[in-house]
Amino acid sequence: MTIKAKISAALAFLFAIILLMGGLGAYYLNQLSDDSQAILQDNYISLEYVGDMQRALADLREQASVPASERTAQPANALKEFEMSLRLQEANVTEAGEQSPTNALRREYDRLRHNPTSTDVIRRMEQALFRVDEVNRQAIVRKNEIAKQTAKDALLWMAAVGTFCFLIVFSFIINFPGYIANPLRELTHGIRQIASRNFEERLHFKSSDEFGELARSFNSMAHKLDEYEHSNLARVLFEKRRIDTLIQTMNEGIIGLDENRRILFTNPVACRLLGLTEEQLKGRYAPDVATSNDLMRTLIRDVMDLPVPKPTTEPADPDRPALLKIYDNGKESYFNKRTHTVSVTRTGEEQSQLAGYVIVLENITSYKELDLAKTNFIATVSHELKTPLSSIKMSLKLLDDTRIGPLNDEQRDLIGNVRADADRLLNLTGELLNMAQVESGQIQLNLQPVAPADIIQYAVNALRVAADDKQISLDVSLPDALPAVLADPDKASWVLINFLSNAIRHSASESSIEIAARTVDTFVEVRVRDYGTGIRPEHQSRVFDRYFKAPGLTGASRAGTDGKTTGGTGLGLAISSEFIRSMNGQIGLDTTVTDGAAFFFRLPVSQALPYTRR
Repeated sequence: MTIKAKISAALAFLFAIILLMGGLGAYYLNQLSDDSQAILQDNYISLEYVGDMQRALADLREQASVPASERTAQPANALKEFEMSLRLQEANVTEAGEQSPTNALRREYDRLRHNPTSTDVIRRMEQALFRVDEVNRQAIVRKNEIAKQTAKDALLWMAAVGTFCFLIVFSFIINFPGYIANPLRELTHGIRQIASRNFEERLHFKSSDEFGELARSFNSMAHKLDEYEHSNLARVLFEKRRIDTLIQTMNEGIIGLDENRRILFTNPVACRLLGLTEEQLKGRYAPDVATSNDLMRTLIRDVMDLPVPKPTTEPADPDRPALLKIYDNGKESYFNKRTHTVSVTRTGEEQSQLAGYVIVLENITSYKELDLAKTNFIATVSHELKTPLSSIKMSLKLLDDTRIGPLNDEQRDLIGNVRADADRLLNLTGELLNMAQVESGQIQLNLQPVAPADIIQYAVNALRVAADDKQISLDVSLPDALPAVLADPDKASWVLINFLSNAIRHSASESSIEIAARTVDTFVEVRVRDYGTGIRPEHQSRVFDRYFKAPGLTGASRAGTDGKTTGGTGLGLAISSEFIRSMNGQIGLDTTVTDGAAFFFRLPVSQALPYTRR
């Protein structure tokens, strides 16, 4: 039987109960109406007739006691009224014992018509009327008792049937909604259990309607899911053990956190670095461990909603992994900290959600030691080369002195070539020394308020001769008032000189180079714009990398208009970037410029000297 048929049957049952109550009430109301009508029609009318006849007899008795000469009315009128009421009474005889006194009334009336003043006849007629009255009154009392009994029976039956119907309806109200709601509630609970991956959940209600079919389908689905879950469980457990083994055997320190920052796993390297055992870490809230462990506090800083302090000598670079110095195995070791956010997308869902974090500590001590050895070697070689190169330049200057002796044209060309090579080697050794200083982290800064105009003027004067040789004009554009910047004047001038030398090297003869400065928020921006060969778009993001030489827009390497390929170490812009960042500034390339190149750097405004004038 379908749910629709059951609901229809239930509504039909309620309708039948309503009809039963209504029919029973109508039946007893009709009975009470019949009883009342019987009393009114059979007895009350007879009492009215008896009353009329008694009044007519009273008139006749009164006329009989009065002499004929003094009578005011004729007996014929009273007899006529009595005759009319008697006929009506004879037609309304309804009770047992009522016919005999009625017949006596008729006989005595016939005698009275012959002798209207006979008191004996009138007395016998009054006695007959009394008997008719008595019979009807007793009938009224009896029928009234019958009506009362009928009302009591009606009340009893209505109460009994009403109670029975109430119990049935009440039971229906209690049980029928449950018949609909209980399977739905059990189905909802089962669906939630399946969503929670409890595939052993089953629906236990049985019926032949749609709910029964739904329960059988649900149980079949849960059974298949349970089979699938158990068929893959062994494979999943094997994969988990394999991943755990890989994590335990890795040389990097690995710490896994869930989305609530509780420690899920650690490998032996991480435990050794933290100085704690795996039992002391697993399952604990990472910030609780951090309260007594400085290394843990440093490791979880970027996954907690805590402000990260910025270093005072070098601004934070989000693209770099965090370098940590940790005492391990009896010596200072260097580690790169990388934090990976783990996001997963559940089956049947579209949006991913946070599942946790993995912190990896990569031991780079050996690379750091090799890098330090390389830096020391470069610094030593560069320092050793500077002395003979300075001596060579001094010797060349002496050869130029005419007091030693005149030189022919060929000798002067040779000396010029030697001088150019010596200058190139000096520049190379200077850049190598600067890079060694940068790589060792020992940049010596002399931060002080500096006027931007002084930095620009110094750099322009330093490269005025080189610009004049190529007939390049250096156009300086400065506002009337610029705030002072907090910088190392030597490092800032070195960066600007590097910008200008690159611009002169890559600009055509008889061109111009623009040097401008302006205020940008809390920084002063210095910008160098040339109209040379420019930089190809795919190489613009790498111009500040070490040892990178950007080719020009039209060839494999950038060259001047004279066709000579320009040289360089590829370190100038990398050193410039380190110098500017160490002064808490910003450096970059304007990628919107296509005809040439535009480099800029920004230095923070100093609070000591608000404004300077050119």
